[in-house]
Amino acid sequence: MPRSRPESHCPRVQGVSERAPTLAVIGGGQLARMMAQPAIALGLPLRLLAEAPGVSAARVIPDQLVGDYTDSATLRAVTAGCPVVTFDHEHVPTDHLHALEADGIAVRPGPGALVHARDKAVMRARPAELDVPCPRNAVVATSADVEAFGLPCVLKTTRGGYDGKGVWVVRDLAESDAAFAAAEAAGVQIPAEELVDFRRELSALVARSPSGQAAAYPVVASTQLDGICHEVIAPAPDLSPALAGQAQEIALRIAGALDVTGIPAVELFETADGRIPVNELAMRPHNTGHWTRDGAVTSQFENHLRAVMDLPLGSPAPRSRWTVMVNIPGGPTDSGHLYDGLPHAMARDPHLRVHLYGKDLRPGRKVGHVNAYGDDLDDCLGAGAARGRVVPRRPRRDQ
Repeated sequence: MPRSRPESHCPRVQGVSERAPTLAVIGGGQLARMMAQPAIALGLPLRLLAEAPGVSAARVIPDQLVGDYTDSATLRAVTAGCPVVTFDHEHVPTDHLHALEADGIAVRPGPGALVHARDKAVMRARPAELDVPCPRNAVVATSADVEAFGLPCVLKTTRGGYDGKGVWVVRDLAESDAAFAAAEAAGVQIPAEELVDFRRELSALVARSPSGQAAAYPVVASTQLDGICHEVIAPAPDLSPALAGQAQEIALRIAGALDVTGIPAVELFETADGRIPVNELAMRPHNTGHWTRDGAVTSQFENHLRAVMDLPLGSPAPRSRWTVMVNIPGGPTDSGHLYDGLPHAMARDPHLRVHLYGKDLRPGRKVGHVNAYGDDLDDCLGAGAARGRVVPRRPRRDQ
């Protein structure tokens, strides 16, 4: 007579999904969209608050609510029954985040961490207290303040700026008028920063869980085009181990001191004399970490999910010696559809990985990215030619 197997040895799939907690995600952009795939692999249900129907993440996360992230009732509705909430952006009002915490929801990263990405004046003050190198800076209110600070300089709005918006390089006092007009209209302040003479821009990403476990990704070099991240090389070529270690230590120190849960990104300048002052902070998965989708053992998106749910972190180690990420900018194409360029790009280079965000094409808008990886950096850079009509061609270094 055959032996029967105890029911407990054969759990039902339905039972597993019922026990998994639901993670609320605020914001329907591409960062939330790219959390969906690792969430599926982890068996982690996501519930999305989208700004509008059909936005990037709303196309792939079925459990969703469309509403205003600045409305407290809407935030409570989308987080109902969710033990944890995380974010696609850092613009949710701080008071609302504290209210969610008072309701017993784990807000990750927390309000105290997110404010450092929301407000550039706060962002500059705290790292200075941690003995983290930063450009010389001061809040200014008039052109006389700018003159006293010294020209040339960079003016930024404390809130609302991204991808080059809300940033002015000022070499003449008259050029500060636009910054002050924008600040007055938005009701924000203007910090002035020294114009750093840098060799290149670097980015250090780390993952950190509530229990304090942390993992550091290789430091990467990024190139900006019209104020928008264009290309990332992982790891940064010709970066000394000492500077790479210093950049990772800075990112880990900031993450620990600010009690960041999830993925923070620290953007830095590398100067000719070997300094690496901090440029910007982000308290979420970041464009300079998109290479990890194909180039790292554990992507930044999976490690963000693991961190906010307090699961053991995955390895940040690279899969290949080099990975190159290039953003796909929106704009007119011959056919009007990005998808039409895929056969050409894929046929030219079967190793190329294309990631599209489901966004409408608009000039300057990031609508996707491509990753190329391998043991030869020139080959990875040259793979850009295989992007064909998906993105503009980039010549190889030897051309």
